[in-house]
Amino acid sequence: MNSEKPIIKVGIVAGEYSGDRLGAKIISALKKTHSVELYGVGGPKIIKEGLTSIFNFEKLHLMGLIEPLINYIELKKLRKQLINLFIQNKIDYFIGIDSPDFNIGIHKALKKIGKSKNIQVVSPSVWGWREGRIKQIKNFIDLTMCLFNFEDNFYKKKQMPSIHMGHPFCDLYPSKKEDVFQQYSLNPNKQFVSVLPGSRKSEIKDLLPTYIDFINLHSKENVNYEYLIPASDTKIMELISSYIPSSLPIRVEINSTRDFLSISEFSVVTSGTATLESAILGVNPIICYKTNPLNFFIISRMLKVDDVGLPNLLLGSRKFPELIQKNCNAKSILSASKNINKMQSMSVQLRELLVGNKEEDYIKQILEL
Repeated sequence: MNSEKPIIKVGIVAGEYSGDRLGAKIISALKKTHSVELYGVGGPKIIKEGLTSIFNFEKLHLMGLIEPLINYIELKKLRKQLINLFIQNKIDYFIGIDSPDFNIGIHKALKKIGKSKNIQVVSPSVWGWREGRIKQIKNFIDLTMCLFNFEDNFYKKKQMPSIHMGHPFCDLYPSKKEDVFQQYSLNPNKQFVSVLPGSRKSEIKDLLPTYIDFINLHSKENVNYEYLIPASDTKIMELISSYIPSSLPIRVEINSTRDFLSISEFSVVTSGTATLESAILGVNPIICYKTNPLNFFIISRMLKVDDVGLPNLLLGSRKFPELIQKNCNAKSILSASKNINKMQSMSVQLRELLVGNKEEDYIKQILEL
């Protein structure tokens, strides 16, 4: 009897660290029953699963509407390069993770050929803005794998194939404080605030100066505090450090998000996945968002929801403060920080909302395509 696993060829695109983690998890699960040949682009975790990334996935670290437009020609070349790679290697599945505007062109090109099944991991926010994208999803994507249950329900009402795969944060718990103090040589008699400016250069450029101004104000009123900033990699750490004056008690470390949040009184977080991570760990976040005026002008007129923070969206109401654009300034963050600890932690409720289908269920649905 031939005990060798059947071979499947998978094309994959992950343009963010969070997407890289999700992609690695899916590939690892597929490997339990199949030998997987990987093609495409991804980060360190997918590369560890066997991918030879054809370019650095940081080239896809673009945010908003303006950055992709400015880099349109380069992005178009990269997308064409990926499409050719997938066609040449006759992939069985294309897994596009996040980056919906970039990935939809690949979904479309592959669907026209009809040789692969197209999967989008992480739903575009069609429930919140630009609902017109639903038509493209229906035409070119065979399965949308949703992080959140309300997204899966949205697709089910539209009679479109989807599955709630759940979010990795459902298994996220705080680090032991004693271990964190020891690992980073931090004084346990101090109090700590985590400041998370984001992992994209544009986010750091737009928001970190405001956060530094807040730290300057807050530290004058609260002399026993230290401020902790996690960085996703060495380059981001260097960029963050370039903004920090030596006079302020700020610590920057790589891959330290969970540890830093685990000892913090509250957090100041750029809108995105990190707001959910903070709330799950029981550290009430002040959710901030600021972009260039043109970006905001366009985006604000397409929004269909009142809240932008993931924890608030999941809970169905604004449990955590949101400071957007002009309201996102040092004084407003300081004002919010004076009330943040009076709020009740929502970590248990949020964790329950993030539990999705079992791994074998969504892997089965992929393979049955």
